[in-house]
Amino acid sequence: MKLRPHASYLLAALTAALLAACSSPGTRVVLLPQADDKPSAVVVRAKDGEEVLSRPYQRATAAVGASGAPVVDQADPAKVRAENKALFDMRPPPPQRYTVFFDAGGTTLTPASQQVMNEALVAAQTRSGSDIVVTGHTDTKGALEQNDMLSQRRAQEVVQLFIDRQFPAKRIEAVGRGERELAVSTADEVDEPRNRRVTIEVR
Repeated sequence: MKLRPHASYLLAALTAALLAACSSPGTRVVLLPQADDKPSAVVVRAKDGEEVLSRPYQRATAAVGASGAPVVDQADPAKVRAENKALFDMRPPPPQRYTVFFDAGGTTLTPASQQVMNEALVAAQTRSGSDIVVTGHTDTKGALEQNDMLSQRRAQEVVQLFIDRQFPAKRIEAVGRGERELAVSTADEVDEPRNRRVTIEVR
């Protein structure tokens, strides 16, 4: 049986764990809900067919020697948790998300965002083995290309703050989205403070 995961790392890890736990006398896969309740799906493929699991606690079973696609039904969430308590207890905590804001046109954090940065740093340092995803954004003031660069500079500014506090650089990923993913929808050339931001995901 082959799996083609469409979901997050957490889902993949837990699905794999449940797959191993339920692999005798056949193979069984249970789709677990995402920690943030976002939709997810996984393809469960057997020798003679495949099925897509797209609802939490859907279950695909392929018995030893059976032909055709895996049999899909709905598992009892309480029972799945009870039978795999040790695996559920091993799950990492859900990601923590922070947003910091910047003065117009530059990479200077607003005063209120300094405290948020401190909170994000504490979360990253106290979370064992954590890594960080930093995503820079801008408002729609200025040219698209300039905003792409500005969003990257803002993301790098935040990355540097983590590095200055001794967080390992190799565990930080930074990207810039420019004005493509506005927190507040506006027309072009609008100075909107809530869009001048960097989001920080500690996971």
